[in-house]
Amino acid sequence: MTTIYDKLQQVRGRLSQACAAAGRDPASVALLAVSKTFGADALAQAVAAGQRAFGENYIQEGVAKIAALRAALPGAALQWHCIGPIQGNKTRPVAEHFDWVHTVDRLRIAERLSAQRPAHLPPLQVCIQVNVDGDPNKSGVAPADAPDLVRAVAQLPCLRVRGLMSIPDHAPDFEAQRAVHLRARRLFDQIRGHAEPGLEDFDTLSLGMTADLEAAVQAGSTLVRVGTGIFGGRDTAP
Repeated sequence: MTTIYDKLQQVRGRLSQACAAAGRDPASVALLAVSKTFGADALAQAVAAGQRAFGENYIQEGVAKIAALRAALPGAALQWHCIGPIQGNKTRPVAEHFDWVHTVDRLRIAERLSAQRPAHLPPLQVCIQVNVDGDPNKSGVAPADAPDLVRAVAQLPCLRVRGLMSIPDHAPDFEAQRAVHLRARRLFDQIRGHAEPGLEDFDTLSLGMTADLEAAVQAGSTLVRVGTGIFGGRDTAP
């Protein structure tokens, strides 16, 4: 039986190979373990295997696991990323419990997160979600509107804009995957190139999942979000 430790080693191996193929330092790409629907025991196994950064799609589920892991592993310095959609009435638990948010696509949500961030916590690290496909059924700000949103969010006192995140549609092969990720990379470079106030830490490009991490690394991703490759398939039955 393949364990979470074994799967993590396999994913880390894929990342190392992808970085080598792209001529990049493996240390330049962080691994985020996407743990939605898996219990605290599975996360504890990943922590024992050396994983420290976790992504949660469902806010209440994530908050419960944050509390459980803090109680079970009080000495572990874990990092928690909210990578799911955020409704206006769910900003407070995100602001109070998470370290990162990848899915800000409206100024109103950012303003609520900033206002609700507890004063004793460091600024909430934020990625702006961009809809690179232009699919009207998907979350994310339109690429043309992303620079203005980035600038506006950068002025909020309790947030720190770190970069962009995108979840493109499935592409059939490596070159097609790379091409769509490059759209986000070009936008990232465009925004970073202006070096405006508040964007001193604009260094994160959150692209790629289990199926397309190699193409994402080739396109310049600095953080890949891997769930199935680490924890296995999810039970989608009702």
